[in-house]
Amino acid sequence: MAGDRQQTTDPRVGSSRRRVLAAGALAPLLAAAPAPARAHPAVLPTASSGGSKLIDPVQTTRADWKDVAKALGRTGDIKRKMMYHIGLPRRDLRVVSQRINVTAPLALGSHVSFVRYADDSTLLMGDVVVTEPELQDFVDVLQEHGIGLTALHKHLLSHRPDVWWVHVHGHGHDPVALARGLRAAFDCTATPPPATHDLAVKVHLDTARIDRALGAKGSVDEGIYKCVFVRRERITDHHLVLPPGLGSTSALNFQALGHGRAAISADCCMIASEVQDVLRALRRAGAKLVELHNHGLTDSPRLFFVHFWAVGDAVRLARALRPALDATDVIPAG
Repeated sequence: MAGDRQQTTDPRVGSSRRRVLAAGALAPLLAAAPAPARAHPAVLPTASSGGSKLIDPVQTTRADWKDVAKALGRTGDIKRKMMYHIGLPRRDLRVVSQRINVTAPLALGSHVSFVRYADDSTLLMGDVVVTEPELQDFVDVLQEHGIGLTALHKHLLSHRPDVWWVHVHGHGHDPVALARGLRAAFDCTATPPPATHDLAVKVHLDTARIDRALGAKGSVDEGIYKCVFVRRERITDHHLVLPPGLGSTSALNFQALGHGRAAISADCCMIASEVQDVLRALRRAGAKLVELHNHGLTDSPRLFFVHFWAVGDAVRLARALRPALDATDVIPAG
């Protein structure tokens, strides 16, 4: 229409058009010019970032950790020649879940591990049981001492008293400082000192048939039968290579209930592509799902954990649960 062909005489429009044309003429020059400097956040090297070389753990003995044991007020033992492992079971708690009296080694076993690395640094990782009234102070003291949290979750379904599981993580060149911070946090809880009496208890289960069903040789811990599996892959945390089994185990704990029956509290370690197959296998086995989550923040490959619960004939449950383990890339811990 004629009105559409009429030119405008508004000077603001002409000025706007000149600015657009000028910007278009400058675009090729701007594209060829170097980009202005920008601040980038520091990025720690990881297994997948192509950063610095990965650092391996080194073998140690109990003597290497005597100062840590003194600061922590508890002694540990060496696992797989690399991990200084300290168990802190909550024997002070009387927890009931699904009408089952839960013993400390079944699901209430706090534990922490220290690992020395080739660069003389130390990694602290652990899983700690705290009651709900203890939780916030425990967290605050950890943070005051530079120890981080990587997970906060449940291992049990409806239970009393309310209990939480906290995954702790620390890394530095002063292992005694890490131990002191951990000790200060534990002092905010009623975690008891190590037992001084013999806690050997016979397991009233057909452990040989459980072993055959699961394809692994279990062990006894204060009357609880435990079968543990580790991932086959190399697992890293940032630029640190984790010893086999540190933060990457699948474990099934059997508490005898009499007449061949057992309560099972367990978790299964998975990569993302395994999760759905494992969950389906667990439900087909009659297991109750408790929690699906991560234990770490910077692990590679990324690991997921499902905590589950089952009650019934121990051998039949072991057979039924085997497909869930077979859906993951694990081997018996040995």
